[in-house]
Amino acid sequence: MTGAGDQGGGQVAILAGTGLLPRLLAETLEAQGTPPVLAGLEGLTLEALGDRPVQRFRIERLMPFLDHLHAQGVRRVILAGAVRRPRLDPEAFDPRTAALVPRLAAALGAGDDAALRIVIEIIEEDGFAVLGAHDIAPDLVPGPGVLTARSPDAADRADVDRAARIVAALGAVDVGQGAVVARGLCLALEALPGTDAMLEHVAQMRARFPDAPAGGLLFKAPKPGQELRADMPALGPDAVRRAAGAGLRGIAWQAGGVLLLDRAATVAAADAAGLFLWARESGGDAALSDRG
Repeated sequence: MTGAGDQGGGQVAILAGTGLLPRLLAETLEAQGTPPVLAGLEGLTLEALGDRPVQRFRIERLMPFLDHLHAQGVRRVILAGAVRRPRLDPEAFDPRTAALVPRLAAALGAGDDAALRIVIEIIEEDGFAVLGAHDIAPDLVPGPGVLTARSPDAADRADVDRAARIVAALGAVDVGQGAVVARGLCLALEALPGTDAMLEHVAQMRARFPDAPAGGLLFKAPKPGQELRADMPALGPDAVRRAAGAGLRGIAWQAGGVLLLDRAATVAAADAAGLFLWARESGGDAALSDRG
């Protein structure tokens, strides 16, 4: 397993958003004997981090915050977890961060991938190395194969092929990373509200329209050419519960391109619900029978 020490010297800072990922990365680094500096936007609830100290910052004072990280010996930065785009207060900017306003405004007005690329550029220009979650914890990215007792059948594989084409088309315009397909019909697309909202929409639709196609699956994949250091798609136990609640048969994703959070709990939840989990190679059915 690649450790944080293999990515260059210096302290690691995690700029944390919501969800399990920041905690999992913190635990990995702590187990390696290199506990990270944890930071998060003001006002953002980070319950998953427990009682770990979190340094707070504002986008309007980004450059002084980066100075503060330098002073603590931080040389490597990870962006992990979900963050809603903040509203900026023009009166709160310091002079150096104010000089970045055109780039920050462009980031806030762009698609997720384009926005994160701008943020990464700013951080790197200040002298930090930006790492991805998979650099710190590669075990979070499963190799190809089916992880559950249930495997996809021929109809499921056809739905996955259809969903993969849809997600690739969405990603080409920087819109989303997921789709729900049943019997070849697209029931929902992931957009700004995210995967949870998409699955909730499917559950509500089926309650209102009992003639909607039964079964189906969720497929997730990175956007073509996506910057994976900050926005690799992720799945976890909650996605499994929502997929089951939406009446789906399983979840598939592009092998090597999606983080599986809390793997043991996610697989257990899928087995309990009778869903399959399939890390699908880009070419299709290779390694379908592998379970690991």
